[in-house]
Amino acid sequence: MQNDREYKRLTPEEILQKIEKMKKGRLKIYIGAAPGVGKTFHMLRDAHDHRAKGIDIVVGLVETHGRTTTAAEIKDLDIIPKQTIRYKGKELQELDVDSIIKRNPDVVIVDELAHTNVPGSKNKKRYEDIHEILEAGIHVWTAMNIQHLESVRDIVGQITGIQVNERVPDSMLREADEVEVVDVSPETLRSRIQEGNVYSKDKIQQSLNNFFRRGNLVALRELSLREVADDIDLRLERERTELGIEEPSGVHEKILVCIQYGPNAEKLIRRGSRIANRLNAELYILHIRSHKSDSKSIEEWKQLAEQFGATFLVQKARSRKVAQQMVEVCREHKINQIIMGMSARTRWEEIWKGSIINIIMQQLQYVDVLIVSDRSSKNP
Repeated sequence: MQNDREYKRLTPEEILQKIEKMKKGRLKIYIGAAPGVGKTFHMLRDAHDHRAKGIDIVVGLVETHGRTTTAAEIKDLDIIPKQTIRYKGKELQELDVDSIIKRNPDVVIVDELAHTNVPGSKNKKRYEDIHEILEAGIHVWTAMNIQHLESVRDIVGQITGIQVNERVPDSMLREADEVEVVDVSPETLRSRIQEGNVYSKDKIQQSLNNFFRRGNLVALRELSLREVADDIDLRLERERTELGIEEPSGVHEKILVCIQYGPNAEKLIRRGSRIANRLNAELYILHIRSHKSDSKSIEEWKQLAEQFGATFLVQKARSRKVAQQMVEVCREHKINQIIMGMSARTRWEEIWKGSIINIIMQQLQYVDVLIVSDRSSKNP
């Protein structure tokens, strides 16, 4: 009887990748739906459990946000002093990457994964600091809230009405060796806020009436749990690949996101990334460049596409043959899903006159097309 699993040998390149990964430190991320759920507290509590087992674990940086219970949980853990950086006449404290690497503990706690470092720091973002520590062979524990994940920026904005500026590439979540959800009910979190355990008294009512409204918390909680569930699925598939187990081959999904100038472009790229992750699909981003195209915007789109592991394609517009160019790209890369934005301006309004859609549907019978609205939602 033929086995329904096919096993393959790893290529020399895959073997080298596995060896290099074994040299690096392991990354653990504590993730929550919102501030105040207890991520940092849980990290510190777990740290004491590990130290009791003889593991050398230290605090590189912990943000207590004035919460006495969190500060008290540090107890007698070794703390690596932060470095002082002068900026605009002020002395500010940041993570001291070099001191951590020199100390060389088994594990270091580095809180607030999404943090942007003070200008003049060794790295621009804290996740870049963490990469450097991992490369030195030191394990890192860190924490973040779901709203800081790059691909959910637009969804969080629709839920809360707040645009999150500090963001973490989705690749960090995929690179993590372990992800732990720190979860509490919306009612529990609101009670913590009312009791003054999250913010100072002058901010309590404002917090409860805005970001921490029950509807927001329910939606963010669902979002965080769904993200981690999707991440688990991807990890299982990756593990099967590393073990050389292949499922019977089917149609491999390839998604093409078509972006034009305007604020909708980043939203489309993020939407495409989320769909591609769920389908384990290859992602392509296409911009057909016209006289209105902005080089700075194109470079920003390219960087965002690279964050999501997408292939970024730029083509010069050929007269009015936009639809035909899209068809050619789809055929060349064997695309089976297209994502486009809706706009009332420029020649992309042709979509709504039917010309682009008609050409695509006529020439690419097995390609699905998703149209994404550029209308922003208000607070629920």
